[in-house]
Amino acid sequence: MSKEPKPVAIIMIEDDEGHARLIEKNIRRAGVTNEIISFRNGTSAINYLLGSDGSGLVAIGRPSLVLLDLNLPDMTGIDILARLKANEHTRRTPVIVLTTTDDAREIQRCYDLGANVYITKPLNYESFANAIRQLGLFLSVMQIPELD
Repeated sequence: MSKEPKPVAIIMIEDDEGHARLIEKNIRRAGVTNEIISFRNGTSAINYLLGSDGSGLVAIGRPSLVLLDLNLPDMTGIDILARLKANEHTRRTPVIVLTTTDDAREIQRCYDLGANVYITKPLNYESFANAIRQLGLFLSVMQIPELD
């Protein structure tokens, strides 16, 4: 008998309040109703995702998907991505990078570290809306393995 899967929370790490509102508005417009938990800096996001001790144990049984800006006031999104993907409890957490950086080396570095999708801002509304619709479909079928 399998347990009902927990809904996936969207963890948005974005320091620009205007961008955060726009992203959330488009997520809702695409029909995605998952909880959105916003962070304006990397430190508070890392503490939430990995716990203040950095063990990642807090992530067990708490499925999430991360929307990550690379340019944050206190650390880079690259650092956050690397820490998430290096931790045994969060390495499978899907990460979508949403950033203004369109440098090919930076994009490749994110994919090498384990980013699932890389989207450049300012966003073309249609391509962003399409990506969010796909995200909604993804979230509706996504299964997070239960960790013992």
